[in-house]
Amino acid sequence: MAIADMLLPEFDMEMANTRKVLERVPEDKLDWRPHPKSFTMGEMASHLVNMASWMISTLTTDSLDVMPDGQQMRMSRFTSVPAMLEAFDDSVTKARTILAATGDEQFMQPWSLLGNGKTFFTMPRIAVLRSMVLNHLIHHRGQLEVYLRINDVPLPQIYGPTADEEMM
Repeated sequence: MAIADMLLPEFDMEMANTRKVLERVPEDKLDWRPHPKSFTMGEMASHLVNMASWMISTLTTDSLDVMPDGQQMRMSRFTSVPAMLEAFDDSVTKARTILAATGDEQFMQPWSLLGNGKTFFTMPRIAVLRSMVLNHLIHHRGQLEVYLRINDVPLPQIYGPTADEEMM
């Protein structure tokens, strides 16, 4: 079985689950944060939206420099839930198309994360997709779910029922 064929069901499930969480973000709470050192809810949700595009760059480039010319790369910050969902859906559609067309050999090619030209790490693309993209997205989605819980927003089912929704 091809690597892409093994990844696509997980990709589809995790992107659908992430979208369900993003749909629950209350627009009147985008500036809320649980702690002064934490992202705001809007920043956390925007981070998830931006992460959906990371699969595209991982599969279409050899590296990413997050501090080109010594300046922190700027990520899109969304100010409305509809704008977040539109950007997320667009990235997911593009990423899925590229993922489905990627051959096993391409998954095994090295990819590097850089900061101001310095290499932080180099791994095969498949490892980057699993760790830096999917696992990282799941981690931050969980944080956003905590933000929602603290704000009494009902949580959607992800891997099973929640205290807010029974198994359907």
